[in-house]
Amino acid sequence: MDAMTLLREDHRKVKKLLAKIESTTERGVKTRQDLFTKVKQELVVHEAIEEEIFYPALKQHPKTQEIAMEAYEEHHVVDTVMAEIEGVAYDDETWGAKFKVMKENLEHHIEEEEGEMFKQAKQVFDEDELAQLGEYMEARKEELMRQQSSAA
Repeated sequence: MDAMTLLREDHRKVKKLLAKIESTTERGVKTRQDLFTKVKQELVVHEAIEEEIFYPALKQHPKTQEIAMEAYEEHHVVDTVMAEIEGVAYDDETWGAKFKVMKENLEHHIEEEEGEMFKQAKQVFDEDELAQLGEYMEARKEELMRQQSSAA
């Protein structure tokens, strides 16, 4: 599986979870908690494979350096809001507002990645290089998922 296919699959999974959370109400404390925990786990692993493997590869090329740097910053913004959300009770009215901001930032980031970043990546990497990156990312993802499972 090439790098961009792997990332697209992760994006779809996270977007589904975000939509499920968005449909909850303040009364759905347990549902919000479970779904938010899953989103956080997915994002921690996803960000790791991007920041450890994909973005550094993009930074090597002048054409893709700027978009990679911007992506790191977008991760930082989402991480900051996610940390704030964790400090708010699931039935607090501000939880929903903070979640919406996080969701909108994630959707923007995904759209930008799958659009401009992937288009630029195809210009600097050939199919073999994208497949190689995908293999590295998949192996790292499996390792991180195992670590999360054993920590839980």
